[in-house]
Amino acid sequence: MNRAVLVAATAMATALVTVPATAVHAAPASVTLVPYPIDSSNQAAWWSPLDTYTPGNDYAYLAFNEPGSSAGTHRVAIARRDTAGGWTKLPVMNGAAQAEYTDDVGHNQPSIARDGSGRFHVLASMHNNAWRYFRSDTVGGAPTNHSGDLPDQGIGVTYPVLTTAPNGDLYLIARLDGGTARSGRLYRWDNAAATWTRIAVFAESANRAVYPDDLQFDAAGNLHILWEWGLYPATAFRHQLSYLLYRPSSNTFADHTGAAVTVPVSTATADVIQPIEAGEVYQGNDGTGPAVQSAKLTVDGTSPKVAYRYRSGTNFMVRYAYVSGPTWVRDTVYSATQTTAAIDITWHPTEQKRVYYATDAGAMYVATKPGTAWTAAAVAPGIPVQRFAVERTTAGVDVLYLVDLTNLRLYYGRN
Repeated sequence: MNRAVLVAATAMATALVTVPATAVHAAPASVTLVPYPIDSSNQAAWWSPLDTYTPGNDYAYLAFNEPGSSAGTHRVAIARRDTAGGWTKLPVMNGAAQAEYTDDVGHNQPSIARDGSGRFHVLASMHNNAWRYFRSDTVGGAPTNHSGDLPDQGIGVTYPVLTTAPNGDLYLIARLDGGTARSGRLYRWDNAAATWTRIAVFAESANRAVYPDDLQFDAAGNLHILWEWGLYPATAFRHQLSYLLYRPSSNTFADHTGAAVTVPVSTATADVIQPIEAGEVYQGNDGTGPAVQSAKLTVDGTSPKVAYRYRSGTNFMVRYAYVSGPTWVRDTVYSATQTTAAIDITWHPTEQKRVYYATDAGAMYVATKPGTAWTAAAVAPGIPVQRFAVERTTAGVDVLYLVDLTNLRLYYGRN
């Protein structure tokens, strides 16, 4: 990966914004070390490793890889924080033994969600593997292997991302293998019936691979979906960051304007947030041109807001996109030194968008735009954060999942 400093912005970018010394909000009130060691494979940008439960309590569930039985392996576990700040660890079980897999950095990190009945669902360690899916058999219990419960058996799966619906159902997106394309598929866990079904193949295009990023429910009960496109079969650098809205009440799909969409969408029909820019072409791992790499979304009411990492020529920047009238508008949050692939975004009632990112040196920031310029503040000074996830609770707190790969530590934070 090219780590040179950006020397020129693209035609689409706004003026470069460096990190200022002042901020409009404080850093997290507390950052707490999770008392369990992590494995060096506990890193990715696409995952959803964090879930929270706040009605009347303040629980957090952090799925992570801990060291395996030998070098180059890891075991899957959940760190659970209770309302008093106490920690317990739940192993993710594969039969009589804890689930253990060979390290495959960037692909085998776990995603977790808690359904409306309080059962944990974990997907882990899939890089074009058949489903590796685990679910609690009792409320709050250690998840056990239920891989056979999912549709589309016997197909290679990568990048599972989970979220919980307002009614307690779960929704899952993942990339599944195919002969000339790797598609994006959407699944639903019916919590009342305790069954999984496939809703749709939502994205597929010849000679392209889908890279799932995020999915979030809005205030109207609709699901917002975010992904990128790459060359088939795989590449580190992607393009045409895309968006789709799914309405569970009518089982229909739409673009950001509300217009009906027929799925699967392709690169030619997708609702593209970040179009191909001047000098940008689909490229493999040795490419040096403009590209997208990782993205996350949030909603303000029913309006999607997106943060993503974009490489313009020689370096990665952080960008923000939102809907204004019929179009997507893009803004540059940060572009100075190199950033990591990790990025996230939440919506605050007064600060509005909070865009989280980390520099290559491990300094993590949260940026807001109270006026005409972006303003950033350090999130966890003194902790080298290389990967992270953020979730905003119903109580209005940003819960932080912070990965220190230098010292192999996991932190829990609140902002």
